[in-house]
Amino acid sequence: MRAVRFHEHGGPEVLTVDEVDEPEPEHGQVVVDVEAAGVNPVDTYFREGAYPVPHLPFIGGGDLAGTVAEVGPGVDQFAVGDRVFGTGLGNGMPGSYAEAAAAPADYLAHLPEEIDFEAAAALGTVSATAWQALVHHAQAEPTENVLVHGGSGGVGHVAIQLAETMGTHVHATASPEHFETLSDLGAERVFDYSRDDLEDAVVGAGGADVVVDLHMDQYLQFNADVANPGARVVGIGNDTAEGGFDNIGVTKGKEIQYQFMSLFNADDIGAVLARVADLAASGELEAVVHETYDFEEAGEAQRAVLEDSFVGKLVLVP
Repeated sequence: MRAVRFHEHGGPEVLTVDEVDEPEPEHGQVVVDVEAAGVNPVDTYFREGAYPVPHLPFIGGGDLAGTVAEVGPGVDQFAVGDRVFGTGLGNGMPGSYAEAAAAPADYLAHLPEEIDFEAAAALGTVSATAWQALVHHAQAEPTENVLVHGGSGGVGHVAIQLAETMGTHVHATASPEHFETLSDLGAERVFDYSRDDLEDAVVGAGGADVVVDLHMDQYLQFNADVANPGARVVGIGNDTAEGGFDNIGVTKGKEIQYQFMSLFNADDIGAVLARVADLAASGELEAVVHETYDFEEAGEAQRAVLEDSFVGKLVLVP
């Protein structure tokens, strides 16, 4: 079968399309014939060597959607022919950038017929991350103000929709070119992240009871300044390795809760994805697929996911 691998760490140019052996399922795994694989920034971190891989060459990619081709021992929730989608691959195990992938059964969920494979592959990481942030960690309540930094990104644009379905008032930061799209997705207010009076604008709109922060190295102090008493700040992404506060005392005065998270620590990804699938099938949640690429264009897709400005997700199709 064909798979996208890197034989050494480096830039997008190290990705190659190779012929490799078909995977075989271990205990608790199924083999999925991959119809589409999502592209996420974290995929590039493994390629660059910032995150460890168990061996080289290595197949990257965390998200997939496709059809179950083989079921390993100990699996009873899936059968050959089932449509599935999932996330969490590529971290200590071969990933989803392949025509077939072996996936732990508890990283997968059944895929309703209403959702096509490309949309499902785009949902995996971002929807599970948004769910963990808003439902598990922040426990957002109806009528609360939720602020999403980086609203046009993969996690951001899904977090806006999920927060809206939870009955919250959703605000987001983004580039002006994306304001209309994010408003259509459910954001009541969208702020230009580069405006000089951003703090005043957010406070004037009611402040924030919950913050979903995809750029936490930039906004730790900002979040404290715009937070309402008892606010919950969930830090997910960062652009650099450093971040801090200019006045940490304000966090104590408001009793702000800070939670830094990684999806890799989630207890039951499959259960979260099953709930996401229900929302997607009913039209309440969707991953916007900005562009699709074939395997030979995987390097360009990984460049674009870090450098280009767009709403939604990028997807590889074998």
